[in-house]
Amino acid sequence: MKKEMQGHATANTVYGMGFIGALVYFISTACSFWMGVFGIFKAIFWPAFLVYEAFKYLGA
Repeated sequence: MKKEMQGHATANTVYGMGFIGALVYFISTACSFWMGVFGIFKAIFWPAFLVYEAFKYLGA
């Protein structure tokens, strides 16, 4: 069971670091309060945006 947990911890750490980086980026580029709030939602769902754009680029 410990081996399974170690693999999940690495993925969660990478996602967490990406979330923090996206949060800092989206909030720092926001020009109003509501754009900052929208930036929080974008930071939460950034992997979905990434996969969507990758599929669109690949023509899938």
